[in-house]
Amino acid sequence: MLQFKQQCILLDMQATNKESALKELAQMAVDNYHNLDSARLYSILLEREQIGSTGVGNGVAIPHGKVAGLKDIIFCFGRSMQGVNFEAIDNRPVYLFALLLSPAEIASEYLQALAHISNVLKQHTNRLKLLQVHSPQEIVSLFTPPSKKP
Repeated sequence: MLQFKQQCILLDMQATNKESALKELAQMAVDNYHNLDSARLYSILLEREQIGSTGVGNGVAIPHGKVAGLKDIIFCFGRSMQGVNFEAIDNRPVYLFALLLSPAEIASEYLQALAHISNVLKQHTNRLKLLQVHSPQEIVSLFTPPSKKP
């Protein structure tokens, strides 16, 4: 099950580089899900980035990792108004960050969540909306699958 709290949305990230962006996202997750450790989480995200940048292009990064001891999949969202050099595959700044954390033993649900988030962010109109919205509710609504909306 994917958890996405409005409190886990940062509309104006302060990060200026990849490392500070990962730290800011990790801290937001820790602040909202108290069973996480910020240093451990940052280390997991940094190790994943060493395999290859999660900056997927078009101003989007999807840092993700598996975290032992998690009970549910966690999703957090951050937006940088100034853009961050995240070593994205297209060498352009990243403005939209989708952090996905999964329990170590879940595979299919994690891949489904990653695919859903990727599909939302792949659409140009969604990226434009995410850059312009003013409330966390609007962001939650964009990422909520149609079948799950009230």
